[in-house]
Amino acid sequence: MRTGFTTGACAQAGVRACLDSLKNGSFGESVKITLPNGRMASFVIHRTLAHSMEWEPKASCSIIKDGGDDPDCTHGAEIEVEVVLKETGGVEFFAGRGIGTITKPGLSLSVGEPAINPVPRKSMEKEFFQVKEDLEKRFNKKNLGASIRISIPDGVERAKQTLNERLGIVGGLSILGTKGIVVPFSTAAYRASISQAIDVAKARGIGTVVFTTGGQSEAFSMKLYPELPPEAFVQIGDFTGFSVKEAGKKKIEKVVMAGFLGKFSKLAKGVTQTHAAGSQVDLGFLSELARETGSDETTCHEIAQANTARHVGEIIEKSGNKEFFSLVCQKILSHLERLSPRPERIEVLLTNFTGELVGKATRKQNKG
Repeated sequence: MRTGFTTGACAQAGVRACLDSLKNGSFGESVKITLPNGRMASFVIHRTLAHSMEWEPKASCSIIKDGGDDPDCTHGAEIEVEVVLKETGGVEFFAGRGIGTITKPGLSLSVGEPAINPVPRKSMEKEFFQVKEDLEKRFNKKNLGASIRISIPDGVERAKQTLNERLGIVGGLSILGTKGIVVPFSTAAYRASISQAIDVAKARGIGTVVFTTGGQSEAFSMKLYPELPPEAFVQIGDFTGFSVKEAGKKKIEKVVMAGFLGKFSKLAKGVTQTHAAGSQVDLGFLSELARETGSDETTCHEIAQANTARHVGEIIEKSGNKEFFSLVCQKILSHLERLSPRPERIEVLLTNFTGELVGKATRKQNKG
């Protein structure tokens, strides 16, 4: 199946195209960028919307998001990017038409911020600082900064197909993506890729395989297990049950399951296929776990009213209840032990969004 690009990658490409036009005096027909995962990618500039070389120099264009074969509501969306050079230094981000604003805690951005996630922001900032010196020479200015405004004209309508409003992202879509590419959500294709990755690890004689739910959890896991080669790390997405059984079938000695509280809260309930469309975070369940591990009623009530699983984690960490995360891991381990076949040993690691290990469960298993 054909991979596609994230909204973040499209916004990054639009920013680069605008910056190149300000540096060179005009837009080209396409633009090349380095995605967050290190790959090069080329994007066609769909429309040139504005271009002014006077003070304040401004450029605007749009990119059509190609989601590949991924059934995502943003596929085909026109992502408009406006870059205005400022004499203020630094880069500022603004939500244009169809881009949401953060209104609740528990997300990766502060309340009031435009819903342009940290990795896309970093990528767009990088594009600016790569050409900052050239732009300062071009316009004979010092300490140039940039204002970046992202818009999706029909973003409000498209956002109705998402959980954004429920999560507190009001007014449109989010600009997302940690790698820049979209892997199609195909059960057969994804399972095949997981099975192949386990085969590679097995062929290399790797005894411990680390399953992660995505790129960020994989990056954190690699820091926790620096002695393991890259082939030991397998991104399994939502296919936990399948992956553990496959590892057992292929006689992998030990599996480490690493991830964040969102998917882990579902695994703790015994849901081993954790795609967002198929299961939701049960805040009542998490509140009960908190109560079981000693949280007071005020904290438990706050958890039951939380915005996201990430928000729950922040509440728990603030309250100092360290046993909560360990209990989540223990419950996951108990469910994974019931799978057959399975590896002899399974370890469960839960990290927060700064990469700190907050919960762990491990026990040598009996075959059977």
